[in-house]
Amino acid sequence: MSKQLKHQWSISHNYMTGITFGQWCRLLSENKFYISPAYWHRAAFITFASMANSVFATIEKQRYGKKIDAVEVTKPPVFILGHWRSGTTLLHDLLAQDVSQFQFANTYQVVNPQTFMTTENLITRMFPRLIPPTRPMDNMALKFSSPQEDEFAPLLMTLKSVYLGISFPRRTEHYDKHLSFRDIEKAEIEKWQHAFMQFCKKLSLNDDRSLLLKSPPHTARIRTILEMFPDARFVHIHRDPYRVFQSQRHFFDTAGWYTYMQRPDLEAIDEGILARHERMYDAYFEDLDLIPEGNFSELRFNELEANPVEQIKKVYSDLSLDNYESFEPALRQYVSTLKGYKKNTFSDLDDATRKIVAHRWKRSFETWGYDQY
Repeated sequence: MSKQLKHQWSISHNYMTGITFGQWCRLLSENKFYISPAYWHRAAFITFASMANSVFATIEKQRYGKKIDAVEVTKPPVFILGHWRSGTTLLHDLLAQDVSQFQFANTYQVVNPQTFMTTENLITRMFPRLIPPTRPMDNMALKFSSPQEDEFAPLLMTLKSVYLGISFPRRTEHYDKHLSFRDIEKAEIEKWQHAFMQFCKKLSLNDDRSLLLKSPPHTARIRTILEMFPDARFVHIHRDPYRVFQSQRHFFDTAGWYTYMQRPDLEAIDEGILARHERMYDAYFEDLDLIPEGNFSELRFNELEANPVEQIKKVYSDLSLDNYESFEPALRQYVSTLKGYKKNTFSDLDDATRKIVAHRWKRSFETWGYDQY
């Protein structure tokens, strides 16, 4: 059976290495301290790392706590929305090139949300090879300094995230509630909001640029975000649902294996992909009208891929963002570096699966004009 567990002995690509000891104990308690024997070594590594994290988190709070609490995030953030594998990373990377206007959370910061102000400079300089050069699910470049999705930060601070259902698949149903925060007590939502705001304040302590934030789960949290940032701006990207489904399957067969703490039920993966898409877009379409006029832009992935400069220009126009003309040369220069990038290729879905995806995700096909063939 162990031969079926890919990357079983790996301790890399695991966001939980940034957790503090107290939160790690709480997470284990939530899951009745059950870790599959095949992953005991991961649990041991996380335990040792969490002890060091707790020490540095205490130091960081003592040094910066009052200053962070006093920060006010005054400029409206820009949130990138979209289902996993829909092109949110490409969009994030393109917009992040506007360094005069935007700041963003990087890979190191999101997995070390309570210690990065104290440890980032030292760790990233001394151990740059701790992080592989590309992501495991695709060929996109990865560095400690790369723009990264912020979901991991409040996850580690509150233990409220749909991603924990991947690491602990025995409690997937419990953690899936944190995708949209529907059917969750208000006090629990407020804990997440407080942690997310604290992370944003830390990023903004010495930087007054607008926050550029990207996390697929935010697609289902528009109302929760607007409660914190009433003037927030949103960019949503969508992609051929068949391609999204295939790419999500590939994600679980690559990156997913690095984060498991319990043996996955491989037979349940397809249903999980289908159900999370439905929950995400049920919430998205329910909340879409809450976004103030002029604060929303939407893109198709294939159009962004084909002509990134024109599509980013459209985003700036839709959201009335400043200084596109001065940003465009840097954007074009970055786009030139992407030539030669090779996307994953997949064989066609079988007819039965195509019918299921077309039926379950019918609204997405029809709303965005994708063929159900």
